[in-house]
Amino acid sequence: MTTPPRNDLILNVDDNEGGRYAKSRLLKLAGYRVIEAATGQEALDAAAREQPSLMLLDVMLPDINGMEVCRRIKEDPVTGSIIVLQTSASAVQSRDRVKAFDGGADSYLIEPIEPEELIANVRALLRMKAAEDAHRTAEAALRESEERFRQMAEAIGDVFWVYEPTLGEHVYVSKAIGSVWGVDDAAVLANPDLWWSPVHADDRERVRTALDVARTTGSYDEEYRLQHADGRIAWIHDRGFPIRGADGAITRLTGVAHDITDRRAAAQALVDADRRKDEFLAMLAHELRNPLAPIRNAVELMRLIEPSATGVQMKAREIISRQVDHLSRLVDELLDVSRITHGKISLVREPVALSTVVRAASEAVRPLMDQRKHAFTAVMPMHELWLSADPVRLAQVLGNLLNNAAKYTPMGGEITLTAEQHGDRMHLSVRDNGIGIAADTLPHVFDLFMQADPSLDRSQGGLGLGLSLAQTLAHMHDGQITAKSGGAGNGSVFTLDLPLGAPGPRASTDPAAIAGHPTSRRILIVEDNADAAEGMALLLGERGHIVTVALDGVSGLETARRLQPEVIILDIGLPLMDGYQLARELRASPATSRAVLVALSGYGQAADKLKSRSAGIDFHLVKPTDLASLEAVIDHLPEQPV
Repeated sequence: MTTPPRNDLILNVDDNEGGRYAKSRLLKLAGYRVIEAATGQEALDAAAREQPSLMLLDVMLPDINGMEVCRRIKEDPVTGSIIVLQTSASAVQSRDRVKAFDGGADSYLIEPIEPEELIANVRALLRMKAAEDAHRTAEAALRESEERFRQMAEAIGDVFWVYEPTLGEHVYVSKAIGSVWGVDDAAVLANPDLWWSPVHADDRERVRTALDVARTTGSYDEEYRLQHADGRIAWIHDRGFPIRGADGAITRLTGVAHDITDRRAAAQALVDADRRKDEFLAMLAHELRNPLAPIRNAVELMRLIEPSATGVQMKAREIISRQVDHLSRLVDELLDVSRITHGKISLVREPVALSTVVRAASEAVRPLMDQRKHAFTAVMPMHELWLSADPVRLAQVLGNLLNNAAKYTPMGGEITLTAEQHGDRMHLSVRDNGIGIAADTLPHVFDLFMQADPSLDRSQGGLGLGLSLAQTLAHMHDGQITAKSGGAGNGSVFTLDLPLGAPGPRASTDPAAIAGHPTSRRILIVEDNADAAEGMALLLGERGHIVTVALDGVSGLETARRLQPEVIILDIGLPLMDGYQLARELRASPATSRAVLVALSGYGQAADKLKSRSAGIDFHLVKPTDLASLEAVIDHLPEQPV
């Protein structure tokens, strides 16, 4: 006889002591726990107290008939789930069995009962009870889960919903729909079209289609607008998830609709703030560049008309020139950060000789190195290395590395630039014996606004943008910059790693060959900053050009039509008529249509240059520009405007 799967408790009720003992013994051998009762009342009391799984109940009892005991057991909520197996040796007619079943008995056996039959009946009845208990437990768990879901759905401000694909409508919505949709949940269930009535007319068809497609794909994720009766617009993020049957088919979609109006407003506020920041930076750059331009012009003019100046005068000019360069670099870096973070910088790649990049970068930083009496050494390979790069941006990368070394290397220090080929890549290292980088700072040297200890040589500090810009531009060239240092006081090494490119045509790098021989030209300067206009006019006049000045757009147009200059240098932010409008008027007039138009402006972003090009301007230079760049445009115009 096998052991039953459950150690159930059985109540054995029989007034015959011998029969009761025999049945109890048999049940215990089968592995069940057994308690006994000899009367009907004892049976009722034991059933209420012990809650047995099954009662083996004899019909003939001395006090209460067994069928009456069964009826009372079944009618009592406390004991109603007990299985009753009625037995009798005397009530053996069909009517007795019918009466027992009518009274609630689950089974009926006539004694004497074979042991195997008794145990088989008990097991069968207990299996049925176990199945019923499991079913009731599952139903209870389901009801509890549904109740928890309902309570959660009612407590949260999001709209929970269930969509029935076969019906094509929502069969459940939480009460939150009242505050979000503005319609009652009961009303939506009674009339499913009410779900769609507040959905914005421009979004309704798209969302309906997406929900239709989700019937088969199970994927539903939409953002759409609700338009309320008072005109208020609410944005909704609505997501649905499939519920699948045993065959894998989607039977329902359940989802949640979340009001994201505030989130979208916050996101738009960030976009607006970012746009205003860019506009502010552009205006700031313009306002800073405007006073720098006349200062640089004045320094250049002093250099031209005072070639025999004293040492003090020359030193003063050099100081002013260096500080103008420094301020210009700070403005450019500030704008470059904004452009790079918005993905507005694109490279113009071409074959570039490494020596050309090194020469341009080192010449730009040479004044600072000379001022601080640095010993600068460039160790170049015996053969030329070629790169596929944007020469201007790559020179900016190397210039930032050299400038960083010069800033943080004390007076009389050493800076070494070394270029080496490693397979198909080039390593360009800038080594200094300056203040070094602390171990905890080293991992962050390329972060925006990251600087060395501000207490060290703060007079040479910048905005903490140069290295971050250099690293970003290096990445855009498919390379990277690494930094090493032995710690504070032990100098640092920055290494630029770039892929090599195919050699290109060799161009002359002799400044004299580029500059050529200046030719006297008729030039009109249209600039509302009188100092800037006068300084530039004096500079160009000293170079042999015939220069006229106009201080606003209207007088500039009249003067241009009268004098028909060959070159017109114009500011963008002009009074009465801005530079773009002036350029269009000049191009439309036969007297000035062939003039070379050069914008010289504090507005220097890519969008500003595009506007210049569309207005008919040939070249767009950014203030403060140096005399050499301006003369290169005036005297030797490239084939393609810049």
